[in-house]
Amino acid sequence: MTLTIADEIRERALAELAGAGSRAELDEWAIRYLGRERGELSRLLKTIPTLAPAERKPFGESINAIKKALEAAQGVRAAEVRSQELGQRLLEDRVDVTLPARGTEPGHEHLVYRARDEMIETFRLLGFDVAEGPELEDEWHNFSALNTPEDHPSRDAQDTFYLQGGGLLRTQTSSVQIRYMEHHQPPIRIVAPGRVYRPDTITPRHYPLFHQIEGLLVDENVTFGDLKGTLSAFARRTFGQSRKVRFRPSFFPFTEPSAEMDVECIFCGGSGCRVCSHSGWIEMGGCGMVDPSVLTNVGIDPERYTGFAFGMGIDRTAMIRYQVPDIRLLWENDLRFLRQF
Repeated sequence: MTLTIADEIRERALAELAGAGSRAELDEWAIRYLGRERGELSRLLKTIPTLAPAERKPFGESINAIKKALEAAQGVRAAEVRSQELGQRLLEDRVDVTLPARGTEPGHEHLVYRARDEMIETFRLLGFDVAEGPELEDEWHNFSALNTPEDHPSRDAQDTFYLQGGGLLRTQTSSVQIRYMEHHQPPIRIVAPGRVYRPDTITPRHYPLFHQIEGLLVDENVTFGDLKGTLSAFARRTFGQSRKVRFRPSFFPFTEPSAEMDVECIFCGGSGCRVCSHSGWIEMGGCGMVDPSVLTNVGIDPERYTGFAFGMGIDRTAMIRYQVPDIRLLWENDLRFLRQF
């Protein structure tokens, strides 16, 4: 009687297995018939203690044989289901090679690098060459050679990324000027574009990683008028002939006299807005005549040569040039913004 029930379970299990058409159905079948706790064969095995001693061994052997047969049938059916699912997936993912191509959307140069190349081209027309240097710097090239005192605030960890084991991430590409002057004698006329790093708080106009271009001209009889003429020519070519430029007295350790160059706000035309902090002007960068001690540090005779230097943010120039109100838009990689340019 009990063996007849086991045979019925086997036949029913095989019939249901043949109808299982997915991995989920196969899993449900396995739990229903082969599960250790609630499977039907397990329930039959639990009845062995109720049988007569002579019936227990042949009954257990019969149940185990049925279990092995069902497991073998399960393996065969699982392979068939996998093959069917793969065939269906290949059918759904098929490609009609006779359809016309969908085409590709061309990329374009990022705004910051477009602005960088435009700035370099402008200074090339003014006779400047391009110089490059390392982003990982030492304190001599980044600070000391530029006449920056040991107690200057820019040397604090709040303003500079220092690295374990020595060194720092350059805070300005002025370090490239020092490296260039160490190996070249005047006349010198270079610009040094590149990435710089400062632990700034992220705001609409500041970012801890940004791009800067520094300029340096050293020769005989160089004057502050040459500096103003160079930067005014740059501003007119970059922002338009009618855009106003102003120079404000300032201080930098490596230039004397020093100035800040501002350009009339392109967003409000000088009337005042959030971008220019309602001043009507946007600060472009610092400039000035190279301090004689800096020339001495690199082995250039300050009695014979004079020079001027300037530094501007490429990111900020891109913002003004393309009327981007927030510097964060340049680095968020939002295609809705980037596709406009």
